[in-house]
Amino acid sequence: MRSKLLTGTFLGIALFAFQSCRENNMTTEESVSPQAKTSGAVAGSTLNVPVAGNSFLTVKPSGANEVITSTKLGNWTNSNSVISTYFRVSNAGTLSIGLKASVPSGTSVVKVTVGNVSKNVTLTGSANTSYTAGDFNISTPGYVKVDLQGVSKTGGYFADVTDITFSGTAASGNNIFSNDTSYYYWARRGPSCHLGYTVPTSSNVSYYYNEVTVPVGEDKIGSYFMANGFGEGYFGIQVNSATERRVLFSVWSPFPTDDPNNIPPDHKIVLNRAGSGVTIGEFGNEGSGGQSYYKYNWTAGQTYKFLLKGEPDGTGKTDYTAWFLSPDTTTWKLIASWKRPQTSTYLKGFYSFVENFNPENGYMGRKAEFKNQWVRTSAGNWQAVSAAKFTVDATYNAQQRIDAMGGTNGNSFFLQNGGFFSTIVAPGTQFSVTAPTQAPDIDFSTLP
Repeated sequence: MRSKLLTGTFLGIALFAFQSCRENNMTTEESVSPQAKTSGAVAGSTLNVPVAGNSFLTVKPSGANEVITSTKLGNWTNSNSVISTYFRVSNAGTLSIGLKASVPSGTSVVKVTVGNVSKNVTLTGSANTSYTAGDFNISTPGYVKVDLQGVSKTGGYFADVTDITFSGTAASGNNIFSNDTSYYYWARRGPSCHLGYTVPTSSNVSYYYNEVTVPVGEDKIGSYFMANGFGEGYFGIQVNSATERRVLFSVWSPFPTDDPNNIPPDHKIVLNRAGSGVTIGEFGNEGSGGQSYYKYNWTAGQTYKFLLKGEPDGTGKTDYTAWFLSPDTTTWKLIASWKRPQTSTYLKGFYSFVENFNPENGYMGRKAEFKNQWVRTSAGNWQAVSAAKFTVDATYNAQQRIDAMGGTNGNSFFLQNGGFFSTIVAPGTQFSVTAPTQAPDIDFSTLP
């Protein structure tokens, strides 16, 4: 499910004319936007990393009650639970790391771990107090993970923790973590990233074609790998739970609202037809419109094909139709066909994205490869796509979290986010691959 904050970004991508590409995509620390909202520590000062926007329960045993709220870590009772907090430093060196915590009753001992080094801290008192765990050596710049684990307690639970603190030589440069309350939810989800494809024709485009492979191990719960995005919607695959996956196709209403119930009848997305087994409904909270999804347990490591059609119907409306092809069949699966009112356009703004929609899993990484992109004009001519531009969402641009990147792998483009990796690829970087030469072999007359 796409986030409301991303809608404007994606619409902007869809309307943007992408320029020619280059392959030199890796950049240094200095490539971070000069408008970055970062935190620098002067000598002797301490930075506070809010748990609410930067921490995760990376180990949560069955029955554990720990929770990350909008203000703190709460209900910390299980000694086997591990709470991990992440922040980014731009220098190697020493960090003095601690925490801000309160213990309503009794005394607790908690373990603070960075890398292979652990130090115990004794906590007591009901007032929120700063505690220092000790000094830790940071050998390379990038993201730092600080783990908390309970050791012992005499009261009902270990502590309420509001912040992880750090200072020292490694903190003397620009430091990145979520320090804006309005971004805590989005920062825990992680930054989304996108590829805006260069369409190599000025003719009207009726079809987008793309192939997507999610590498084995990269299909974390909460992931959405969007293959065929366009100015009015998006089409891709999701991991919804441990037992459910979906092929999702959605089209926005032209009426600007987050509540589909507010859409006037003449602005509603209307279903033309749907494939068998496809669930039809509406969506909101991210713009609103028509939603269709097919429950299908797609598999990491396999390549799936996506075909999207968009053409005006001649009455001031546009029809959008999506088909999906799995490797175990030669028959395209119709997901749905939607009619969008107040719209008369062919396809514009071809793009893909990767996002996480489950904030509890925001510390996990995910990745997808996109290859063999083609567009087909209204005259029936296939044109190969070989260039794309890497862009990011508002969370990244606000420098609340920047573990998102794009690149190429052979003849595939890729997008990767989450996992708090430290490689930086500058937003706006252009990529190119060798243009594919064999157009898709599709008998359009037999499509359902």
